[in-house]
Amino acid sequence: MKKLFLAAMLILAFTVNAFAIPSSFSPVVKKAAPSVVNISTTKTVTRQIDPFFQDFFGGMFGGTHPFGFGNSGLQKYKSTALGSGFIIDRDGYIVTNNHVIEGAEEIIIKFQDDREFKAEIIGTDPLTDLALLKIDTKGANITPILLGNSDTAEIGDWVVAIGNPLGLGGTVTAGILSAKGRVLGDGPYDNFIQTDVSINPGNSGGPLVNMDGEVIGINTAIIQSAQGLGFAVPVNMLKNILPKLKKDGKVYRGWVGIVMQPLDEQLAASFGLSDTKGVLIADVTKGEPGDKAGLKAGDVIVAVDGRQAQTSRELAGIIGSKSPNERVVLTIIRDGKRQNITVRLGERPSNNQTAANYYNVKPKQRAGDIVVKDIDAQQARKLGISNGVIITSLNEDTQAYKKGLREGHVIVLLNNKAVNNENDFYRIYDKIKKGDLMAVKVVLPNGSNFIAFAKSE
Repeated sequence: MKKLFLAAMLILAFTVNAFAIPSSFSPVVKKAAPSVVNISTTKTVTRQIDPFFQDFFGGMFGGTHPFGFGNSGLQKYKSTALGSGFIIDRDGYIVTNNHVIEGAEEIIIKFQDDREFKAEIIGTDPLTDLALLKIDTKGANITPILLGNSDTAEIGDWVVAIGNPLGLGGTVTAGILSAKGRVLGDGPYDNFIQTDVSINPGNSGGPLVNMDGEVIGINTAIIQSAQGLGFAVPVNMLKNILPKLKKDGKVYRGWVGIVMQPLDEQLAASFGLSDTKGVLIADVTKGEPGDKAGLKAGDVIVAVDGRQAQTSRELAGIIGSKSPNERVVLTIIRDGKRQNITVRLGERPSNNQTAANYYNVKPKQRAGDIVVKDIDAQQARKLGISNGVIITSLNEDTQAYKKGLREGHVIVLLNNKAVNNENDFYRIYDKIKKGDLMAVKVVLPNGSNFIAFAKSE
């Protein structure tokens, strides 16, 4: 009986091991590899020539550079780059990364059987680093790949990358899905799949496939200083924008016109909230959809059309998936009460406004941990406000400083009460007891946000 038990355990161990580690990735490769293509791009680049060579040859040849650089010291040359992509249908549509083809004057697609085609750009979306190309197949036989479901892919799943790293076409590497929802700080819609699959320059734009040979991600980024850290755009993000790229050549996204800020425990407490789930509105841009709908700074958004939005990134993703002119219902908490506000979305601007330089800070007025004075009219106009106070002195040993408050910041709200001048600030400030929470709304040249901290004096 004991021998029978041991034999059963050995069989079970072998069976588990067989399911855990594939005996071969060959079936996956045979299914997916014919759909993967190499992408070669060419563009004209202009660079400045070293003044030494410009002066030297200019002097020798009477001001004309022998190599055609001219008197300007600028040289134009053709630059080539390599990447990967994959075919998604028999009409010749190909997906890759935007950074692979950005600025390209010529794009050549090469198949695994050495066939080559010129490609045109159908659409690009820099915010997700995705691009859609098309080739004229002229009736040639091509094999599209299947798009999987990145939402159902699980951490620990086996995955395979196929691409053109360093120009070595048809390279296959394997590993596991290491994490999901990674934020690298590249954009507002960061939601990367992390993998330990070996990814190198040239893999960009190629597919990350599951064991069924379906695309679950588009290989996009690596961290050069680390090993086993590759990142891919989830394929579901591609599927969401694909119709828009085909139709319009770009992605028109919904826009509320608010400055979002994540909630921490102190901010949540200062607004009377029991947890940090939700997104604080730090500012509402005048004339934008949010302003027209009645949103206010200090509101906390907790849901969109009944779908929870617990973080700024979640909210940006939900709104960004909507189209301009679409109506959404925002569930907000204002003054401790939940209410719904309907917003007709605008169109997200293509570029964010850049921050201006900080303004000069005036001399100190009153002693204390936080010293303020009235903002002057010129500073107010630069910030787009009518009133407020500017911090002229701040004790660096206070929690206010540790939480990010600084000299030169302009305060317009204190504990959700308007601060029009120095008297307003100190009237509210002096009533707050030492150790009690206080929250200020700070306006900066590049936006505004709330800062919550315990009063230290």
